[in-house]
Amino acid sequence: MTHLLLVVAAYLLGSLSFAVIVSRAMGLPDPRSFGSGNPGATNVLRTGRKTAAILTLLGDALKGWIAVVASRALAARLGIDGDIVLLCALAAFIGHLFPVFFRFQGGKGVATALGILVALDFWLGLACLATWLAMALAFRISSLSALVTAVLAPVYAGLLLGWNDSATAVLVIALLLVYRHKANLLKLVAGQEARIGKHS
Repeated sequence: MTHLLLVVAAYLLGSLSFAVIVSRAMGLPDPRSFGSGNPGATNVLRTGRKTAAILTLLGDALKGWIAVVASRALAARLGIDGDIVLLCALAAFIGHLFPVFFRFQGGKGVATALGILVALDFWLGLACLATWLAMALAFRISSLSALVTAVLAPVYAGLLLGWNDSATAVLVIALLLVYRHKANLLKLVAGQEARIGKHS
C-alpha cells in the first residue's frame, strides 16, 4: 500500500502543469490555445514573457526533481526497496504528460525529464543538459534538441549508472518523450519546425 501511495503522490505532483498555472497567475493566454498548443516553457516563451517561460521551466523541472528526491528519502526511512524511486520518477513524468488536473492535456516532458535525471544522478542530468544546450545553440530548434537528448540519455545512463533498472527507466522516459514529439518530428522532416523564441 505504501508503494502505491508514493507512486500516486508522484503522479499527482507531476500533474501540476506549471505552464498553465504560471500563465493564469500572470494573466497570459492558456498555452494550450496558441502556438504549438503544448503547455511547456517553449510555447509560453511565444507570449514574449521570458519570466513566465523561466518560471514554467523551473516549476516543471523542480517537480521531477522533488518526486525522485522525496521518494528516495521516504524509501530509505521506511525501508522500502529502492526501485520505488524509479517508479515514482516514471509516475511523475507520466503525470506531466497526462495530468489529471488539466484533462490529461499535458506537456512533452523535457523540463520534467531533466529534473528527474538530475535527481537520479547529477552527472547524468548535466550530460543531458549540455547536449540540449549544444543542440539549441547550434540549431535553435527546441524539439530537435529534445529528440537528440532523448536518444542519448539512455546511453549516458548506461555508461554512468550501469546497464540496470535505472538505465531502463531512463529509456522508458526517453521513448515517451520521443512519442510526445512525433508531430515535431514530422515538421522537422518537412523543414517546418519553429525556432526557439519565434512568436506564433
